[in-house]
Amino acid sequence: MVYRFLDSVTVKDVEALGISSELAQEIHKKVTEIVHNYGSATPETWNRISKHVLTPNLPFSLHRTLYYGCYKDFGPDPPAWIPDPESALFTNIGRLLERHGKEFLGSKYRDPISSFSHLQEFSVSNPEVYWKTVLDEMCIDFSVPPNCILRSPSEESLTLNPGGKWLPGAFVNPAKNCLNVNSKRSLDDIVIRWRDEGDDDLPVKSMTLKELQTEVWLVAHALNALGLNRGSAIAIDMPMNVYSVVIYLAIILAGYVVVSIADSFAPLEISTRLKISKAKAIFTQDLIIRGEKSLPLYSRVVEAQAPMAIVLPAKSSSFNIKLRDGDISWPEFLERVKKFKGDVFKAVEQPIEAFTNILFSSGTTGEPKAIPWTNGSPLKAAADAWCHMDIRKGDIVAWPTNLGWMMGPWLVYASLLNGASMALYNGSPLSSGFSKFVQDAKVTMLGVIPSIVRTWKSTDCIAGYDWSSIRCFSSTGEASNVDEYLWLMGRACYKPVIEYCGGTEIGGGFVSGSFLQPQSLAAFSTPVMGCRLFILGDDGHPIPEDAPGMGELALGPLMFGSSSTLLNASHYDVYFKEMPSWNGLVLRRHGDVFERTSRGYYRAHGRADDTMNIGGIKVSSVEIERICNAVDSCVLETAAIGVPPADGGPEHLVIAVVFKDPDNSTSDLNKLRISFNLAVQRNLNPLFKVSHVVALPSLPRTATNKVMRRVLRQQLAQVDHNSKL
Repeated sequence: MVYRFLDSVTVKDVEALGISSELAQEIHKKVTEIVHNYGSATPETWNRISKHVLTPNLPFSLHRTLYYGCYKDFGPDPPAWIPDPESALFTNIGRLLERHGKEFLGSKYRDPISSFSHLQEFSVSNPEVYWKTVLDEMCIDFSVPPNCILRSPSEESLTLNPGGKWLPGAFVNPAKNCLNVNSKRSLDDIVIRWRDEGDDDLPVKSMTLKELQTEVWLVAHALNALGLNRGSAIAIDMPMNVYSVVIYLAIILAGYVVVSIADSFAPLEISTRLKISKAKAIFTQDLIIRGEKSLPLYSRVVEAQAPMAIVLPAKSSSFNIKLRDGDISWPEFLERVKKFKGDVFKAVEQPIEAFTNILFSSGTTGEPKAIPWTNGSPLKAAADAWCHMDIRKGDIVAWPTNLGWMMGPWLVYASLLNGASMALYNGSPLSSGFSKFVQDAKVTMLGVIPSIVRTWKSTDCIAGYDWSSIRCFSSTGEASNVDEYLWLMGRACYKPVIEYCGGTEIGGGFVSGSFLQPQSLAAFSTPVMGCRLFILGDDGHPIPEDAPGMGELALGPLMFGSSSTLLNASHYDVYFKEMPSWNGLVLRRHGDVFERTSRGYYRAHGRADDTMNIGGIKVSSVEIERICNAVDSCVLETAAIGVPPADGGPEHLVIAVVFKDPDNSTSDLNKLRISFNLAVQRNLNPLFKVSHVVALPSLPRTATNKVMRRVLRQQLAQVDHNSKL
């Protein structure tokens, strides 16, 4: 669609969008005044229009007309939101810079907004000062303080741990820190708000810090009564609700290690993760209730041949299933230690490098990488939230996710370590019930993935709900779409979307947005604090740090909170082998293709290796191909490719298929697509969807017979775009 310049938009143009004549004249008058005062195509013009003209109840077509009209000739990366200098002073980073700006930056410091990028550079070049300051700001309590912040790698240790050692000598328990009373909160502060799907007209339930302490301590006592050795791995395969959060904190408080398993996984995937982690027990539910549907969960855990299971009822009032011998119901589990109700559980303090959580991220070998989070990883997650999403006391943070993915633990730490409250909806985030919960819980920071936003926009399930409490959105998991995120901002009176990209192995993000920088839709405005980014050129070496360009992304190795080991692979081989050096340091492999634009923003362009991102979940091509190859005896081989849509947004899963008999290439590909879909959803993940199947005479390969998926991705992107999937 071709949009007009703002000063060419008439009253009749506004009326044509379904707006009454009287309101159209009022809107046109306001826009005309703003254009007269601030110009027809400036960020301040859009800022004024978004704040003083547009409201959530006006047609989105009007929002589009004014946004694209304002920025018609602006060029790349038009800002959809710009920071307010007065409000910037009250952000976490703004307050830090007002106190320490001159000390940290010297003559470079002027004000929080103009000095933000200098602080980011300072955080990389002065980690001792920056991280000590931030950990103090977050009131992190070490039972034994660290000897220093960073012990850089010596020449001898470069091939073992190029990332150095962070907080050496420190002892800490992150779960204890989540439960501590400090300057940010009292025992009476509400720390969790929640609602069960179906109870949408009932008041939001809540739990105070004192109540959370009591529940976590009781579960920790019950865990000790199981007689497991300290450090044993204990899995959680549950929806993310108040019970799973209590269990998560109790496992870590008691010195055990959480094994994170998504509640959507098929039995084979559950089994794989239990075996890799050597889990000794698992917490799960009998069922998952979603609207009128009851989805089996305990039976999947049994089919996975899980160890001893502690089984919670999906509905607290009923528990009717028969358990395996040796399994324990939740009431029985707690009954054993009811005499300890209210008794303090003394936290198990451990070295900073001790494991607290085993999470999984798909590799390219068919087996998921087992990534241990240490005691330092939660501090990185919380610090990202403190700086980039400005989470602080009084905030209410919601993010539809699961403890099986890193954003589940991230949400726990981002909220509780920053004195905020988390908001949990025990149901589908795609419903109007969730939209009402955001309103009723007065959520201030709402995390999303783009596929959720796409559904909200297409179903309009947000309509009629008041999201004005939101201070910001944050988005991660997959590439976002400009139009959909313009719509999302408009639902909350144009609060910023803080894009956030990272990885399980990093404990958080490496590139993000900020409250102190203009935010452009579907783009990142800054490397995360403490991170240095490098875009590799065609020669495999970094291009100049400030130059625009596109290529595979590499990271500076000295990143607080990032992994230094894998349970089932060589950490060095996965992240550092054959990577270029910079200033004597071996760069860390990430694997995404990134672009640095002429205006200094970053944009993601999908995976550079054989891993794709489907619905916010990273999965290897090999895992999907293994399943698809067995679907039909006519299939010789397949290649699974994640193809980004032409208009941006989540990748489409496209399967290239080579038939044993070339004549079969004219067979019913849609029927095969349905078969692939059923097999992938049954054996891997019910959330995955095959968008398209393409028959090829052969797959492009290297001289060493490796499938060139990058070449296929380029070819299939053209097919996908032309078919307008």
